[in-house]
Amino acid sequence: MSKSCYHCGEPVPDNTDFQVEILGETRDMCCPGCHAVAETIVNGGLVSYYQYRTELAEKADLVPEQLQALINYDNEDVQSEFVRKSENHSEVTLSLEGVTCAACAWLIEKQMNDKTGVDSIRVNTTTNRAILRWDNSQAKLSELLSSIHTLGYKAAPFEADAYEASYQQSMKQYLYRLGVAGIATMQVMMLAVALYFEIFGDLDAEFKQYLRVVSLIFATPVLLYSALPFYLNAWRSIRGKTLGMDVPVSIALIFAYIASVVATVGEKGEVFFESISMFTFFLLLGRFLEMRARRKAAAASANLLKLIPTMATKLDGSQVPVKTLKQGDKVRVLPGEHIPADGNILRGRIHVDESMLTGESVPVVKQVGDIVYAGTLNTDESFELEVTQSKAESMLSNIVRLQDEAQLSKPRVAEIADVVARYFVAVILIVAAGTWLYWNQNKPDDAFWIMLAVLVATCPCALSLATPTAITCSTSRLGDLGILLRKGHVFETLCKINHLVIDKTGTLTEGKIEIDSIAVFNDFDENLAYALASSMERHANHPIAKAFEVFKNDSIQVENAKNIIGSGVSAYWNGQECRIGNARFVLGDDNTTETAAVFLSVNGVHVATFKYKDPVRIESREFISQFSEAGIKTTLLTGDTSINAQKVASEIGIDSVITDATPEGKLNYLNSLDSDDITLMVGDGINDAPTLAGAHLSVAMGGGTDIAKASADMVLLGDKLDKLLEARKLALKTRSIIRQNLLWSLGYNVLILPLAVSGLVAPYIAVVGMSASSIIVVSNSLRLLKQNG
Repeated sequence: MSKSCYHCGEPVPDNTDFQVEILGETRDMCCPGCHAVAETIVNGGLVSYYQYRTELAEKADLVPEQLQALINYDNEDVQSEFVRKSENHSEVTLSLEGVTCAACAWLIEKQMNDKTGVDSIRVNTTTNRAILRWDNSQAKLSELLSSIHTLGYKAAPFEADAYEASYQQSMKQYLYRLGVAGIATMQVMMLAVALYFEIFGDLDAEFKQYLRVVSLIFATPVLLYSALPFYLNAWRSIRGKTLGMDVPVSIALIFAYIASVVATVGEKGEVFFESISMFTFFLLLGRFLEMRARRKAAAASANLLKLIPTMATKLDGSQVPVKTLKQGDKVRVLPGEHIPADGNILRGRIHVDESMLTGESVPVVKQVGDIVYAGTLNTDESFELEVTQSKAESMLSNIVRLQDEAQLSKPRVAEIADVVARYFVAVILIVAAGTWLYWNQNKPDDAFWIMLAVLVATCPCALSLATPTAITCSTSRLGDLGILLRKGHVFETLCKINHLVIDKTGTLTEGKIEIDSIAVFNDFDENLAYALASSMERHANHPIAKAFEVFKNDSIQVENAKNIIGSGVSAYWNGQECRIGNARFVLGDDNTTETAAVFLSVNGVHVATFKYKDPVRIESREFISQFSEAGIKTTLLTGDTSINAQKVASEIGIDSVITDATPEGKLNYLNSLDSDDITLMVGDGINDAPTLAGAHLSVAMGGGTDIAKASADMVLLGDKLDKLLEARKLALKTRSIIRQNLLWSLGYNVLILPLAVSGLVAPYIAVVGMSASSIIVVSNSLRLLKQNG
């Protein structure tokens, strides 16, 4: 039975917990508005209202309608579309409105991190997104979103289509404001020319006053409507006890307007209506261009999600929304359609274009049992698919989430720049006040506009944009290369590496291992050897183990199988102990001359040797060569035998080789290296996981094991090693771009400040300079999106 709101009588939505103690009992409320009103009545000592009322109150409208709608986000079915959960903790990617600079991000992070139940929140000012993690046993998502709204920012779970609509709406609003400011600027400038230069000859005082009044009429809509975003941002900052970029801008506009109105009404003194209009117009134009540039930098991940279709076709031909698909659902994908969900092929043999994941344009052959990913393109035949992941947990959604996380991780230099920018605003205000005091004593007529120029020209917007825009563009470019970032330090560390440590099987080699031949001993049956080896190797997760799958025989079953990582598998068959793996594990022999071989024993007796082949990747030699030419040491670190490893090492030009290494041995090797060695580890297997986690920077091959990918800082989705060379070049260029951006933004402020204080910069020049510096920084970062830029 549904509950009714004690205040207004309307039904209480499910999954809400708004309660107030009234007349000795806990009463349910339907929304934050009724909850707030009821608390106010009780706290004000007016509880008798409820005791003697004859009718229910009207639904409280203290909270805007959009905040009441946030309650729907607490519904578990709704959350399944965008919330990622683990035990009591949840995580969601939010799209934000109203965030314009680093101070906005700092304010949201500072206020929200103090809320009960919030684990963390990180805001990206380039993409206008945030990642929020919270304990769902202590806080509700609707409450946390409401807290962000209370700060003056709109927040909602990120959806590509909604984000696009919001962006288009914001741009439309900016165009309206820009249009009003532009038209008013043209009119006021014409009047200003007449006032300042008296082109019509000596003007009568009455006519001058008339021109001022007309200028006031044109400038007022600019101040009240066009410049409104600056005031809102400034108010959010002040309310949050911080100083954002728009604080000095708003002060300059309001002071100039008030002084001009006083001069107009009193018919005495200078007016600045043309400066107000022009100032606002150029600021809006700069913000508009900046938003478009930042949108371009952030569009890549949002566009990825658009590849997932909105509807899917069930096997009975009915159409259902993709967001409602659950694990186990079966759908049909027609030729030319984007695949709607991650899943396994049930029927059909197809070619799939996975270029949006791997960067490789050649379609990949997929058959029954193979996994395909949401958003990839079915190029030829229709097929049937069993869904294995919801949309929120799809590979594509995880890529976008990990990209967002990587973009949120700031290098140390960016954190310093944000702190400098915040304190720099306070310095600007102090310097501006001092400037006005000085010029008011020495040149009163010019004091105000000189102070205006100081407030505007030195706003550190470019400084706050210098690093986030570059990181966002680089992360997007890495996605185009088929490289998935899992950690935010990749760009910094990739520039510093001086030692490449790389696995062999599945990394330098293709990992597409095939059994080439078999030798049996002691009268053991060849077919039985194949079947027994296949039954044992299914308990391992290694490229060599997968080569035995073709010999599967269900009549041969083993028991008590144990996978000894880096050595092999032991098990029991018909009461006999069997071992399969390397010579040391199976035969107790470290001196075998067999290469590329797997050994099988039964009760300690050697019964078979399997020879396998694993071609070296075409790009491996060039990959190693370029790292060596860059002065980076290279080491082959493998669990394989010395003979096999030395053969591959000599073929591709690696000098240092460590063989027969267990997972612990690999990690011990890393730990034994000199402290000056900054290591890049590349691997693909379970036995590489500890080393990947222990290296300064690690890369897992996309075709490798899940545990390897979970331990790595980057995942190479297309398994093409040469992409890592491009990634390193991109990292070096990113570092260069960030340094250029910081040099420009700091250099601009250092140069413009003394000029503005000296009265050598007119207000409109100050506006152009400040806007241009931000646009230059963003445009410079956009160079990172170019393939050959």
